[in-house]
Amino acid sequence: MSNTAISHILVSLKSRNFRLYFTGMCVSLTGTWMQQIAMSWLVYKLTNSVLLLATVTFTAQIPILLATPFMSVFVDRFNRHKILLVTQTLSALQALLLAWLTLSGLVEVWHLIALSLFIGLINALDNPTRQAFYPSLVPKENLSNAIALNSAVINGSRLFGPAIGGVLIGLISEGICFLFNGISYLGVIIALLVMKLPSQQARYKQQHLLYDLKEGFQYVSHHLPIRTLLTLMTVISFFGLPLITFLPAYVKDILGGGSELLGILLSCIGVGSFSAAIYLAARKSVAGLPKVIMLAALILGCTLLLLSFIEIPWMAAVVCIPAGYSIIITVASINTLLQTLSDEDKRGRVMGYLAMTFTGIAPIGSMILGFIEKYTGLPVIILISGIACLLAGSIFEYYRPRLCQYSRSKGKDI
Repeated sequence: MSNTAISHILVSLKSRNFRLYFTGMCVSLTGTWMQQIAMSWLVYKLTNSVLLLATVTFTAQIPILLATPFMSVFVDRFNRHKILLVTQTLSALQALLLAWLTLSGLVEVWHLIALSLFIGLINALDNPTRQAFYPSLVPKENLSNAIALNSAVINGSRLFGPAIGGVLIGLISEGICFLFNGISYLGVIIALLVMKLPSQQARYKQQHLLYDLKEGFQYVSHHLPIRTLLTLMTVISFFGLPLITFLPAYVKDILGGGSELLGILLSCIGVGSFSAAIYLAARKSVAGLPKVIMLAALILGCTLLLLSFIEIPWMAAVVCIPAGYSIIITVASINTLLQTLSDEDKRGRVMGYLAMTFTGIAPIGSMILGFIEKYTGLPVIILISGIACLLAGSIFEYYRPRLCQYSRSKGKDI
């Protein structure tokens, strides 16, 4: 790769504030992935139930679906920097409490469900705030690069977090993973505290909460590209993202492995995800991203079809790489286009709807598919999910020319 290409990939890091945020996220997200693998493994160890595994995921993510529309209004009204300081501090407290319960031997399934619900409520505010915070960290022309680099650090940490977590679970306990995650939030908190941000003026005249909710919904529903992108994200979240939720059951019941193998598969997903993020960071414009999204949805469908028939660990690990690649290409590209197409005074609410479709829909998919799994078996569920993603990609391709034409008529070439 040429020096020019590498320089473009890292262009957002020239901005001091983004560099601080990026570094803090590198630390924090490694802990987050360690907690995720520890949580899923602990739930399945305590219950041996795919449905309860899906239930914990459901309680962590359903608040994002229900509460985010209200929370995203505040993202457009108040100082996003201060909101993030509060949400990151509360997230650290959640992880430390989880660590204490687990290490003391007091932890029960209802504790995990309650604390998952608590972190879900925090994330309902944190997710849209973080997404809407990027434009204040980098120049406008570097926004898509910053989003891609953020995806890179999220999925780069997926390479190390699950692998480290899998080893620590086997050597010590799940509680150590929770403890490390609680401490790791200091990375982002310190970065936020030392940032130098310009004073923020009121973004628009504040109206009644219900008026803001109505305005945001009308904006999203009447904007063809935004509406189409969010619809595709809904389908991918419902059928594609539950793969991560069901992975512990897939590893234990179908592949016959333990926590180490689960860490390896999650790390393979991370390899693909990290590669996807680097590819997106190297792109110099958003032109052509709708076609990239369509191809990624089709790849995801194909990988899920393959996984439904695989019972050999090394083959599953290989297929997890393109699965991770396609998921992040789809999610990060949709994020980039929504950031590009959204008006600044409505960005928080648009990002709220993205959080709803990306994170909020996934638990519903996990619960419904987890319930059906009791009667069909996990391979059939993965097969159905693959077919659904293939259909979604094909339908998106049918509408893609209209999407691009509409955007050009608004002066934005995608």
